[in-house]
Amino acid sequence: MGATSQERYAVVSCHVERPLDDAVWERFSALQEKHPGGFAIAALMRPADSSSGEDESRWLDRAREAAARGPLGHHTHWTAPDHARPTNGDPALRVRTEGARIGALGLGPTLFCGGGWYTDADVAEACAELEYVDCTPRATRPLYLAEGECWALLSSPARVQLSSGRILRAIPTTHSLGDIGRALLRRRPLPGVVHVYFHDTDLVDRRRRTLIQALLPLLARRATATDLDALAAAMPDDQPVVTWDDVARL
Repeated sequence: MGATSQERYAVVSCHVERPLDDAVWERFSALQEKHPGGFAIAALMRPADSSSGEDESRWLDRAREAAARGPLGHHTHWTAPDHARPTNGDPALRVRTEGARIGALGLGPTLFCGGGWYTDADVAEACAELEYVDCTPRATRPLYLAEGECWALLSSPARVQLSSGRILRAIPTTHSLGDIGRALLRRRPLPGVVHVYFHDTDLVDRRRRTLIQALLPLLARRATATDLDALAAAMPDDQPVVTWDDVARL
């Protein structure tokens, strides 16, 4: 499924940041069930935060539901449920700890995305150890990041060689809802692999919910709808290899 000049593929993911909010979850579940545009929407789910009193058993039930409808991923909020980027502690240790706990619960997430687009060399190593496909790299710098904040730049799927020698497979996130809306409506060129993301909280806003439901069928007219797991499984052995230093940004 490696994209050529005649082929274009598209995938969609949702950052599920409020998995225990009933109103938000109801909207996300309904959308994921519909497969708009033929897309199996990946659920990149923030784990339950026991320190904040979140109910892990309810979270687990919902994670299983999401996994039955599409790819399942691990989405880390480093500081608190409502604070995505890290302010203290060891970010890589948090990924490993959460990943181990998710595995102990019987789930097998295949994808990862760092909250607030945060990543660093140690986090990348943790993702490789957990055999995640990393969706944290961005095709463009997130506008809200201050100077000197860590993120990763990648324009197309690649294998990233880490300092340990491990290979981290990565499928970058390329378009927000606004980005893909402008690209489609203005007939702008699209990359060989389009990865659109949105947040579960977008779905409680009628305008944004309507936008998602309208844009995904339009996207499917310009690219073959697939999902992140299928795209990752089809990454060829000769996929470009880049070093972490090529990808890391401040």
